[in-house]
Amino acid sequence: MISENTPQLETERLILRKLTDTPADLQAMFEILKDRETNIFLPWFPAENLKDAVLHARKHFFDFYAKPSAYRYVICRKNDDLPIGYIGLNDGESHDFGYGLRSEFWHRGIVTEAAGAVTERIRSAGYPYITATHDVRNPRSGGVMRKIGMKYCYSYVEQCMPKNISVTFRMYQLNFDRCQNRVYKGYWDKYPEHFIEEGV
Repeated sequence: MISENTPQLETERLILRKLTDTPADLQAMFEILKDRETNIFLPWFPAENLKDAVLHARKHFFDFYAKPSAYRYVICRKNDDLPIGYIGLNDGESHDFGYGLRSEFWHRGIVTEAAGAVTERIRSAGYPYITATHDVRNPRSGGVMRKIGMKYCYSYVEQCMPKNISVTFRMYQLNFDRCQNRVYKGYWDKYPEHFIEEGV
């Protein structure tokens, strides 16, 4: 189930690796997905049981690993190598970069540390850019984006499913090549309610 197309990465405090289908990893993923604070700004509802977590792992990790480029990692501390969060890249034209972390590990710079390593790997793989979005009610996520060099581009309003709520997202972008003025307009074109916020 685990392929070799995403190399393990290490930082000062962290191991970034693929999720496995071992009981320990799946239980750890359940702990992440059931954390209501972690998932309040994400598009899915918190997991109610281990079965929900396994289904999520299959859709968002194991099926994804079959693709040629699969930069999707779990975030582990070096002392126990158990997932406490996740980080990675989607495979669409947006090259959307995303992350999540159990709330008890917030405010320690863990996601910023992991993001620095993963974005450098993505850069070295030849990607021209990445984007990332965050709910305006979650400005700390935007702080991570800025810390790794991403720039705010625009905002848009989306009706998010399955929660069926209207959310205003801010879109950030980091260009790795010489086209520093490039802006991915996919969300701007898709969602009629879009705008540029002053002072972001």
